[in-house]
Amino acid sequence: MARSASRKRPAALLFDVFGTVVDWRGSVKKELARLGRSHGVRADWGEFADAWRAGYRPAMDRVRRGELPWQPLDSLHLRMLRGLVDRFGLELDAREIAALNLVWHRLSAWRDVRAGLRRLKRGCLIGTLSNGNMALLVELSKAARLPWDCILSAELFRHYKPDPEVYLGAAALLALDPAQVMLVAAHKDDLAAARRCGLQTAYVHRPLEFGPDTAHGGPDRRSTLNAGDFEDLADQLGL
Repeated sequence: MARSASRKRPAALLFDVFGTVVDWRGSVKKELARLGRSHGVRADWGEFADAWRAGYRPAMDRVRRGELPWQPLDSLHLRMLRGLVDRFGLELDAREIAALNLVWHRLSAWRDVRAGLRRLKRGCLIGTLSNGNMALLVELSKAARLPWDCILSAELFRHYKPDPEVYLGAAALLALDPAQVMLVAAHKDDLAAARRCGLQTAYVHRPLEFGPDTAHGGPDRRSTLNAGDFEDLADQLGL
């Protein structure tokens, strides 16, 4: 049975991870540049990172449609990566490709994240709600020193966001009504899907997610809150 809400702020804040909590593009680009130097290869590593990420949604959609059997994001990332290394001139063996694929386990957090999460943790349960698989999220969180109360993954539900099973399943695991849970994300489509399931939402603006030269949109007018970063979100929640 779900616990009743005892305060105006949400009982739980669940966070999208890639782009919202961690700088995936900057981290992947840095790793690729290091690998390129070691192999004597020059390329546009930002373009490589973008191409890798661009395959993310189509690969998950194939799983969601049943064209591929359920598989964790690590497996989908590896499938995408194999098609990119030759295109960018990297001659890697299977061991090196597998090692590069684990870059997603050690992405760097945005500068405001750790301090902001410590503040938010004072008044709310905080955890992930990501399409990343459990092993990825556990290792990433440890590497980035993120103070979660819990780690929740789409893998637990054998569905990928934006399937409702992920949002509703997370609330159920925490014994909370959906309205007691707030999804925090930098992606408006993720937030819209959460709202359709009855969750509160907070949009966090991450203008550098896709690099400094990329256009970005304004506030998410349908979200409960809009914040410039996690410290701003804590201010708005009175924490």
